[in-house]
Amino acid sequence: MNHTVEEVRLKNGAKGLFINVPGATVMSMQFHFRAGNRYTKAKDIEQVAHIMEHMAFGANARYKTEHEFESEFTKNGAYRNAYTSDLSMVYEADCADFEWDRIIDLQKLAICQPRFNDVELQAEKGNVRSELTNYLNDHHRLLWPRVQQLLGEDVLTYRQSLPTISNVTLADVRDHHRRTHTTRNMRFVVAGKLRGRKAELKRLIEDFQLPEGERFTVPRDELKSANPSVIRRKDATNLTFNWSMAIPRELSDEELDAMHYLNHILTGTMYSRIFGAARQKGLAYSVSAHVGAGYYDSSWDIIGQVNHETAGELFDIITREIRCVLDGKISQAEIEAAKSFALGRYQMGAQTVSQISSFYTGRYFADDFIKNYAAVPEMIKNVSLERMIDTAREFIDANTWVLAAVSSGERQELIELNDKLVTLFEPR
Repeated sequence: MNHTVEEVRLKNGAKGLFINVPGATVMSMQFHFRAGNRYTKAKDIEQVAHIMEHMAFGANARYKTEHEFESEFTKNGAYRNAYTSDLSMVYEADCADFEWDRIIDLQKLAICQPRFNDVELQAEKGNVRSELTNYLNDHHRLLWPRVQQLLGEDVLTYRQSLPTISNVTLADVRDHHRRTHTTRNMRFVVAGKLRGRKAELKRLIEDFQLPEGERFTVPRDELKSANPSVIRRKDATNLTFNWSMAIPRELSDEELDAMHYLNHILTGTMYSRIFGAARQKGLAYSVSAHVGAGYYDSSWDIIGQVNHETAGELFDIITREIRCVLDGKISQAEIEAAKSFALGRYQMGAQTVSQISSFYTGRYFADDFIKNYAAVPEMIKNVSLERMIDTAREFIDANTWVLAAVSSGERQELIELNDKLVTLFEPR
């Protein structure tokens, strides 16, 4: 879908993107604050951000209960949600074009004029407790904060977060909202049929009744390597693993593209070098690779699940194929196939207003950078073998990594798998 992007800077210090999608029948909107778990005042109330997010669509200045507000918000089919991460709290909504102004008004009400009360606090404490407990049964999700901790990030695991729920008071919730929900700390993206509406949109968002405040800085951690770590679960029937590597800088868009295509070559298809080879030999049902760029550092992860009896063979394949990458043994045909796949996904990725919005939000909310949608085909074309190899080698040369797993087995098993990976970090 064709669209145009304009950055808007408001008098109150907020800024965001207006994405005009001619002819759209849907409007999509997201409002972002640096207000996640890392911005709570103390670790012993770490879940206050999460609990506040759950209360976001509860009682407010116009509606006495969550049920009343929900009924009004969704009566014409509108969708709303909110989520919290280590750094972010995001409010999002999609609605039919004919009620865009009504939905923005309701979003403003939820963000600016919540009426936090004890009845909803107690209910959402229970819901957050249930949510985190559910995560304890998701072995991949269980690994994420543990790997972050091992690499040196100042976060809590889900088991450590759970006891903080009972410590959170109504005063804590109100204080977190007051400190974090300010106009300078807000970013927004609104996408839809905006022609002739931008002035009104700007007026509505400038009218958000929030203090000006400040844009919070992103906390910085000193990353380090760690010994292999096992989260023991008696009910684990196999080995769920995460091999995570880090470098102390943010990857460029060109480097991210190169690593995305390398990951596709390694694990993206049934004929890929690691996942495809493992499936062909019946070793593992699931193996994938991911790359991400943070504010100060970037990560490269290979994750999967494998039965204990085939884990050694799988890690032999992982080690062999990563070594081939470091030695530059990637064919031009593989690179061209990955580029072709990426171009197809690019063209498929703008079929809805929400998809278009999502192309911009992640990066813009992180560091105010506006990605260039039209430039993507040329960026795909320009990915080179040299950049792919050089970026992968930088992750290895940084030698900042950890292997963690959820397992009912002995730690010795993970040590032996870790020893296979160690060989990749020896001088070439």
